Amino acid sequence: MAAVFLSRVSRRLRSSSPLLSPSTFDPFFTNSQLKPSTPVHLPQIHPKTLDTKFETYKYHQVGGFDDQFLKFLRSNLNVQLSRYSTSSVGGGKSGENQNEEDVEKKSGVQLSWIDLYLPEPVRPYAHLARLDKPIGTWLLAWPCMWSITLATQPGNLPDFKLLALFGCGSLLLRGAGCTVNDLLDRDIDTKVARTRMRPVASGRLTPFQGIGFLGFQLLLGLGILLQLNNYSIVLGASSLLLVFTYPLMKRLTFWPQAYLGLTFNWGALLGWTAVKGSLDPAIVLPLYISGVCWTLVYDTIYAHQDKEDDLKVGVKSTALRFGALTKNWVSGFGIASISSLCLSGYNADLGWPFYASLMAASGQLAWQIWTVDLSSRADCNRKFVSNKWFGAIVFSGILFGRLAT
Repeated sequence: MAAVFLSRVSRRLRSSSPLLSPSTFDPFFTNSQLKPSTPVHLPQIHPKTLDTKFETYKYHQVGGFDDQFLKFLRSNLNVQLSRYSTSSVGGGKSGENQNEEDVEKKSGVQLSWIDLYLPEPVRPYAHLARLDKPIGTWLLAWPCMWSITLATQPGNLPDFKLLALFGCGSLLLRGAGCTVNDLLDRDIDTKVARTRMRPVASGRLTPFQGIGFLGFQLLLGLGILLQLNNYSIVLGASSLLLVFTYPLMKRLTFWPQAYLGLTFNWGALLGWTAVKGSLDPAIVLPLYISGVCWTLVYDTIYAHQDKEDDLKVGVKSTALRFGALTKNWVSGFGIASISSLCLSGYNADLGWPFYASLMAASGQLAWQIWTVDLSSRADCNRKFVSNKWFGAIVFSGILFGRLAT
């Protein structure tokens, strides 16, 4: 989106707006110091020329945008470019002259708070862990929160320490999973427009650096796991088998989204054991199945962003498997998810607020499925990101349903 923004700025400056000098616009032309306080005219620059200059300036394999360029954007233009990042829910302002998807494909970059505020050596690691895209952490954390709250004694609030531990664990495990994925898929990522600038694929980090960062994340995760009971430690450690093998599934089966569901919803089992010290299959298994079916809904929608690239590189997904029947399939998985949630809540003796929230969650899921434009990458991403609200609605229902009993 930065390319569009810079094009617009150039058009305004062409109308003799006294803002910058050639030396002030230094990131594209010279190596002199920025002088934002010097109010002189900018020379006539055609927007296409400016876009071309931006193309040559975009992410190189040396660690991202130059600090001087980012300082220029922040101080002279007085904007927060993170709002233009496609990682935000809206993806950009309505009525833009150029489609968001075209800009992302053209520029190959996404400015986020990582590029604006973190020290340059840290940025590739933060991108590797997807810290600027918290939706993955939310999707991993919600099943844990559901389970912990279900296991709480009737009429009581859940253990906030456990919620915090599982929240931090979700952040670390999601980052570790992304690191494993990028290490194993680095050759594939270079062939896909949306992923070719990832740190390992672009060469900003070596595989050895990625492995070292993976070890660091797992070590921190172990510190959290060791604070749980022995049953939970064994159960939590066993999830690493799923985490490490998931990236391989897209090469073997058209159902990697189902395998992701088994991985991402492990917290539905772990949260209960962290409270109770054992499993109750009548409550926990329906909750786990519900999460797996929910994952099949949102990750199939997400996979439609890459279906053309997946065909080119030879990897598989439910988006390719379902094709034109995608909405029929994900509707079935959505019904199965809500039904399993209802069964789990019934077996846990939750109060009436749970069923009221389940109706709201059903509406949110139906809205996603019925309105998503599977041919639009931007809309698929918006619907995918909206699943954080589905998780929040279900959590609030479990919480108030438990307090009402």
